[in-house]
Amino acid sequence: MSSTNAIGKYRWTICTLIFAATTINYLDRQVISLLKSTLSTELHWDDADYANIEIAFKLFYAFGLLGAGRLVDKLGTKIGYALATGLWSVAAVCHAFASNVFSFAVVRSALGLTEAGNFPAAIKGVAEWFPKKERALATGIFNSGTNFGAIVAPLTVPFIAAQWGWKWAFILTGVLGFIWLIFWFILYEVPKKHKKLLQAEYDYIHSDADEQPVTEEETSPKLSWGKLLGYRQTWAFALGKLLTDPIWWFYLFWLPDFLQSQYHLSNTAIALPVAVVYTISTIGSVGGGWIPLWLIRKNWPVYRARKTSMFFFALCVIPIISAQLLGGINMWYAVLVIGLAAAAHQAWSANIFTMVSDMFPKKTTGSVTGIGGMFGALGGIALSWLVQKNMFVHYRAIGKIEVAYYIMFAVCGSAYVLAWVVMHFLIGKQNKPIQA
Repeated sequence: MSSTNAIGKYRWTICTLIFAATTINYLDRQVISLLKSTLSTELHWDDADYANIEIAFKLFYAFGLLGAGRLVDKLGTKIGYALATGLWSVAAVCHAFASNVFSFAVVRSALGLTEAGNFPAAIKGVAEWFPKKERALATGIFNSGTNFGAIVAPLTVPFIAAQWGWKWAFILTGVLGFIWLIFWFILYEVPKKHKKLLQAEYDYIHSDADEQPVTEEETSPKLSWGKLLGYRQTWAFALGKLLTDPIWWFYLFWLPDFLQSQYHLSNTAIALPVAVVYTISTIGSVGGGWIPLWLIRKNWPVYRARKTSMFFFALCVIPIISAQLLGGINMWYAVLVIGLAAAAHQAWSANIFTMVSDMFPKKTTGSVTGIGGMFGALGGIALSWLVQKNMFVHYRAIGKIEVAYYIMFAVCGSAYVLAWVVMHFLIGKQNKPIQA
């Protein structure tokens, strides 16, 4: 019998549940980007209207993250995750009843506020169920749900809309969250209370020398936001998210528009290239979790393995600067280089999330994840407002939308190296976990 079988594998069932929730989370938020041209025609939107709707989503998502992280730390992973998923599923379905820019902004705001609970709950769940050496891999696997959701969306949403209308695209994707809740309540519990968990696996989960098992008394947060903001590690995570999360938002909400504007693809024709980009990024997400694990098994210190991996991923984004040039030769060259950049982002994301549980005690991971996520969403708002809302409208009006994409791909290519440098100077060469 292998050592893995002897230890037990129930923690990977938990990882699968979190992967499924993350897939649904991203499927629900991406539906609107795939229906942008349909809704723009039927409801008479322009790029500025679309940007305003997405700014509303990101604004409420930003402040929702701050509150959601604290709420998950207070309620615990099981109830906190269930509450977030149930509420965002309601908001997703309600898109079908919106009829103009204002009502779409309202339901997108509700979706942003409630979807904010996913990542604080997911990171907390991973911290509870995995030792440090496996957390980046587990995070990479569940975070690949963002890619899987982005793959499923273009393969289903345009066809649902074509067959039954755009309202049903929102309804059918929204109800998936309610189905997930059934499995969540049946299968999830913290390790200390779980009846199916073997003692060997419980001991393995809590094998880190600097951590103790979470007890019932520790489920409420004991560090205030003010205290957490006093740590350089919090600011390293927050600024890293501020600089890099907007790039992922850009891929998520503007990749279909890029393919339609640059190569004149129809709604259904964009399904394959979009799916290819997110399939490649899935490989990056899982690989991004595996590389630091491999280095740790080679006796590298956890922090050094994490930071070295992130520097490599930052370098892998740089080729996206050439996306327009390569796309001028063949569209698929652009798709592949964007896919590489998206894969590098997901690898980066798996590790920057895991740094929270590396640096902070388990009882505060939800709060710190929420703080960093809020900064990432605020960065997305700034990018939408300063660049996309104004620059894209201007260049599209003069018939040179390709110039806007040249500028955006240059921003994408430089963001991660800058973020790595900022984080390096804030944390230093050696990271010592915070004790609280």
